[in-house]
Amino acid sequence: MTEKTIKVPGPDHPISVEPEKARVVVTVAGRVIADTRNALALREASYPAVYYIPRTDVEMTLLERTDHSTYCPYKGDCAYYSIPIGGERAVNAVWTYESPYAPVKEIAQHLAFYPNRVDSIDVEPAA
Repeated sequence: MTEKTIKVPGPDHPISVEPEKARVVVTVAGRVIADTRNALALREASYPAVYYIPRTDVEMTLLERTDHSTYCPYKGDCAYYSIPIGGERAVNAVWTYESPYAPVKEIAQHLAFYPNRVDSIDVEPAA
């Protein structure tokens, strides 16, 4: 088994995790899969912000765990879910870091969605 490289965010690869004040709603096949005012916005290097949604605000009964997994040296081991009602496009559409590394520990028990594998990820500014 190869040893996994662990990297710490820094000036060359910054990562921040902050509470998102907006409401975040994810839909697939016309169904609301997630609806929260408790999302976390993870900003990593020059990538667009990714919204991590608490599992308690996700319709987990509509997700199906898959065998797919990846590894990020900054965040740790990543597991995936598909959204069967979304068809082929929604395979491995959701990812989660169940035991993330300390610098991003807040994203544990949260899920993120690939924008191109769901109908929409609407971010409604806080009133």
